[in-house]
Order: sequence, then C-alpha cells, then structure tokens
Amino acid sequence: MDAREVLARVRDARGLTAAEADWFARGLASGEVTDAQAGAFAMAIRLNGLDAPGRVALTRAMRDSGQVLQWDMPGPVVDKHSTGGLGDSVSLLLAPALAACGCYVPMISGRGLGHTGGTLDKLEAIPGYRTDVSVAELHKLVRDSRCAIVGASADIAPADRRLYAIRDVTASVESIDLITASILSKKLAAGLEALVLDVKVGSGAFMKTLDQARALAQALVDTAQGAGCMTTALITDMNQPLGCSAGNALEVLEAMETLTGSAVNQALWDLTAALGGEALALAGLAADAEDGAQKIDDALETGRAAEIFGEMVAALGGPMDFVERFPDRLPAAPVMREVRAAGTGFVAGVDAEALGMAVVRLGGGG
Repeated sequence: MDAREVLARVRDARGLTAAEADWFARGLASGEVTDAQAGAFAMAIRLNGLDAPGRVALTRAMRDSGQVLQWDMPGPVVDKHSTGGLGDSVSLLLAPALAACGCYVPMISGRGLGHTGGTLDKLEAIPGYRTDVSVAELHKLVRDSRCAIVGASADIAPADRRLYAIRDVTASVESIDLITASILSKKLAAGLEALVLDVKVGSGAFMKTLDQARALAQALVDTAQGAGCMTTALITDMNQPLGCSAGNALEVLEAMETLTGSAVNQALWDLTAALGGEALALAGLAADAEDGAQKIDDALETGRAAEIFGEMVAALGGPMDFVERFPDRLPAAPVMREVRAAGTGFVAGVDAEALGMAVVRLGGGG
C-alpha cells in the first residue's frame, strides 16, 4: 500500500478502509506521508466526506498512531470535551466534581483556538501550575487526586498533530469528518470508559446554526460509540458568554468563586451539573442524568469539588493555599477602566465572537 492508493480512493469518494486509515495514520506520524499527500488527503475528505465506517476507521487509526493510555482504577475513567466557547470554565468545576462522585478524570485539554478560550491557558494563569506532564506522572496524579487537567504529550495521537497543522494551512479545517477524528483521537487515546460532549452553537461557537451543531454532535457520538467509548452530547447556547468575565485569570477567578460558593455563576453551575449528570449516568454511578446532576450539585455545595481542585493545583506545582487565597494568587491587569453605557436600556444581544477576539487582542489568547 502507498499514499497514492489511499488518496485515489478518498478522491473518488470510494471510502476509507480500516487498513488504509491505519497505514495513512502511521505514515503521518512517521513522516512517510509527505505534506503534499497529507494536504491532498485532508482536502479530499473536506470535499467528499467519509461514511460512518470510514470516520470510525480514521479516528481509531489516529488514536492508535501513538500511545493509548491504560488504567487500573477502582472507579470509571471519564472525561468531557467542549467544542469551544467564551467565558466557558466548566472544566475547572466539572473535573473535580466528577472526581468527588467517584470518577477518575484524566482531562487532556487544549489551548485557545481563534476567539475561543483554552483550558490550559486559563490554568496557566495560576502561578506555578504545570500543564506539561509525562504519561507516568499523569497516572500518578489521577490515582492520587482522582483528576488532572493537563495537555497532551507528544506521544498522544501524533498523526492528529501533523494532520491538524496541515488542515490549518490548506483551508480544510471546516470538515465534520476531520473535526470528529481530531477531537476523538486525542480523547480516546486517554483510555476513557465514558465521554460527555458539550457542542456549542451560536455567535460565539464554531457551529453558528443548530443544524450544524446537531450534525457535529451526531457525528461525534456515533463515531465515539463506534470506537468503543460510551458517549453522549449536549448542544448548548453560546450566543453570549457563559461567564460574566472573559480572559484567562478572570475566568479562573469566576470558576473559583463558583466552586467555593463565594459568588456563584448560576449558568456555569447549571451547565456543569447537566454535563456531569450525563457523565455519571454513562459511567454507572447514577441512575440517570437527573440523579447524576443532583450528585454533582452535592459535590459543589459541600465543597468536596473545591477541595479536590486544590489538591490537583498543588500536585501540579500551584500554590498550596490556592482555594483559600485565590483572589490574592491570581494576576490582575495593570490598567482597569470602567466603560459606561451612553444611555439607559437593556442589552439585547452580545456578539460573542467579536468579544472573544477583543480578549485575544488584549493578550488573553493562548
């Protein structure tokens, strides 16, 4: 088999077999597949698409192009993924809340993309917090603290890392097949038993319409299930920021206020509970999503989630007293200005994408 055979099949919309996907993914990871061939592959899929078996084959192949984590924990290994939004710091609440409910959460997260914020960028606003850890250290962190929010190592889905860069420079990013394989190859390489997906829709999301969001959500769920991971998805509104703040340190501050109960963002809390409820039901730790959401509520209300978050921060190099003194530990902007409305009235709408780009231009991007 060589690249030309695979490219011809995808070019002619004749599908992608598991053997072809495995060969191409290994070639992407090893360098045997050239940049020109990778670009042609991405564009052919962008134009012709893949059927469901081809999408599963590509996802599995990219997952298996590197290390796939194995776990031996006394509870289910679960995670969550969001397609990206503004003011969305759910991961900071959800990972420790799931851990407090009996899950083990190796949350491999990403950086900001375009106008959307990245979980790793937010956490690095915490002084000393390390997002780059080895696989061995990740195992220890998850075993000891039940959750760890870190970045993907170079050994996780290397085929995706190569193809993602190619897609970015060949105008082939906007493909549901390639988006699905990219997201899931990294998540499934974490060795998950269950995954909950937060697919955003609206002005601050990559999927602007409900039809687009539904198509992506269905593709993600079907492909993950086809690859052997119990998965569900919620489609959630991103026509305005989820939080009252936007920017890395500010979003951590708001998440901590909600975690500790000092100033609760109800929308952030409610979405955390909804996603967590789905995850607990999938993992067999709740009778259904409603029961699971109540368990997440309890983990947040009792402070158990905040305690676990503090343990994770300390284990990853952050301040030992972060939960108790987070307002003092987070950096503040050197210049703050109040902007007053020109007149009285109500906010009728927010262009979340424009607001996100303003944050990026102010230095709040990845």
